[in-house]
Amino acid sequence: MTARLAVVASSLCTLSLLLGCATRGLDVAPVAESHDAETFFQTTSMWGASWSADGRRILLSSDATGVYNVHAIDVDGGAATALTDSTTDATYSQGWFPRDDRFLFSRDQGGNELTHLYVREPSGRIVDLTPGEKLKARFLRWSDDGLRFFVATNERDPEYFDLYEYQTGRPGQASHARRMLYQNPGGFSISEVSRDGRLVALVKTRTNADDDVFLARTDRPGQAPEIVTSHEGDISHDVHDFSPDGRKLFFGSDAASEFQRVWSHDVATGRKEVVFEDEWDVWSYRFSQDGRHLSVSTNADARTQVRVFETATGRELDLPELPAGDIRSLAVEPGGSRLAFHVNGDRSPSNLHVLDVASGRLSKLTDNLSPAIHESELVDAKVVRYPSFDGLDIPALLYRPHGANLGTPVPAVVWVHGGPGGQSRHGYNPMVQHLVNHGYAVLSVNNRGSSGYGKTFYHLDDKRHGDVDLKDCIWGRRYLETLGWVDADRVAIAGGSYGGYMVCAALAFAPEAFDAGVNVFGVTNWLRTLESIPPWWANFRESLYAELGDPATDRERLTANSPLFHASNIVKPMLVVQGANDPRVLQVESDEMVAAVRANGVPVEYLLFPDEGHGFRRKANRIAASDAYVAFLNEHL
Repeated sequence: MTARLAVVASSLCTLSLLLGCATRGLDVAPVAESHDAETFFQTTSMWGASWSADGRRILLSSDATGVYNVHAIDVDGGAATALTDSTTDATYSQGWFPRDDRFLFSRDQGGNELTHLYVREPSGRIVDLTPGEKLKARFLRWSDDGLRFFVATNERDPEYFDLYEYQTGRPGQASHARRMLYQNPGGFSISEVSRDGRLVALVKTRTNADDDVFLARTDRPGQAPEIVTSHEGDISHDVHDFSPDGRKLFFGSDAASEFQRVWSHDVATGRKEVVFEDEWDVWSYRFSQDGRHLSVSTNADARTQVRVFETATGRELDLPELPAGDIRSLAVEPGGSRLAFHVNGDRSPSNLHVLDVASGRLSKLTDNLSPAIHESELVDAKVVRYPSFDGLDIPALLYRPHGANLGTPVPAVVWVHGGPGGQSRHGYNPMVQHLVNHGYAVLSVNNRGSSGYGKTFYHLDDKRHGDVDLKDCIWGRRYLETLGWVDADRVAIAGGSYGGYMVCAALAFAPEAFDAGVNVFGVTNWLRTLESIPPWWANFRESLYAELGDPATDRERLTANSPLFHASNIVKPMLVVQGANDPRVLQVESDEMVAAVRANGVPVEYLLFPDEGHGFRRKANRIAASDAYVAFLNEHL
């Protein structure tokens, strides 16, 4: 563009701002007020929904207190009330008891992922149902009569989970009677249990592309599990739910399809058939606790589409027009007269809604966006696709700051999700919105190997990490350089977990590809990470080895793919963020990477959180990290 045309374009942008409209081809929005991270994280994050026995309250998890705690909110309105008061450990709701005001919740210790299951009495007394050290517990479901519930724990063997049946008992009792319902013979993951406790659905993983579903019968102890998904070749399966009467098991499979479809398995006859399919992966297919309704969710191009059906008739409920965003944490009231769910959008955090099915009346019970921020100051993500080095189209979400235009191009960040195999998706993200609010374009890349785009795309990076997936990110920068409103000379790469690995890989293997990097909880040494897999990941070890490599046989390639061993190549500034309690990416990995890069004379900032594990659980730490990202990028871009 000539200098004169650039001046004309800039003038048109200014005129467009003054008139409050968009100039064709420039699509310019007013400049938003700048806010600090604390203002963005004044937003309350909520998830989960469970109806109380009397239908008057909904139980959920909220970080309104600064760390996740269990809250209850009246259906008729009013503020959410905290029912747990942890100031250190994230606490998550697992649901009300079916017949009284007790509830279950889970909590680990400082992010170490050793989750215990607790019951809180109406009096406020809390009982640990899974006491002990070095164990991990997971709530599965309530029984059909509401008098029992099912829990999986690895207390017997750290590598494998057994199934226990607990009696609900009565409020105020000293303990809850339990018995082992099924002992894992080893090599299986417990996925689901039927409502009557007779059947257990198991998954046995061979690789990241191939696994099988099995059925075990708790009323036939000692009998080997029977295979449900006998097949040849590589087919991926997962478990959805049992039918309310326990006669059928519903499971996902990508057999003869790029995407996951839902199949039914008749327990008595073994007959199988496809019962639900879409153009995308079907994520969830589950029945309500009373069995009267079925909810189905589909991962449609980084959005969640939810449909609700009557079980008896198959009739789909006609949901009203909802606020912009996706439905999350759907809960059907026993009897089916009301639905509770959150709506989460790019410019709005999750807000709890209740729908009266008969009248169609929709009530919004929360308003969780920070009062200091207006939705108009935030931006929507746009789904884009760009060609990578080999012509493959790479899907991504693009966030464009208000005021970014040809006359005032902005710096940019290529953001890489976790995984491997994760996905950047639509939804409110205060960290991303904080970056965008401070003038950074963000391209959230779904590089090859990401989930949600078919099994072929998902496996394109197997044992090629730090190579083809990294090139997708580099070509993401090249795509940004084609946008006139992005400053082609100021582009950083950032990401968490596997995305943090990609940051380190970019700076070590392609030292000039980006101008700075932000590594959050990222792998730097694949040998150490794969050799220190937590014991409760035993069932997935072979899957990880199939995708990444086995340290016993692939040491040369894993060493070549580990940025730590190539840190001498790094010449661009780096910010490293680490949790001291991280059981997946040990602190030593970040310690060694920081020391190695500093030895190069390259600017490195290190932010270590003593009270975090793999990810952020405390709001204060999320604020500190987000402020650090912006400060680092401001200095180096």
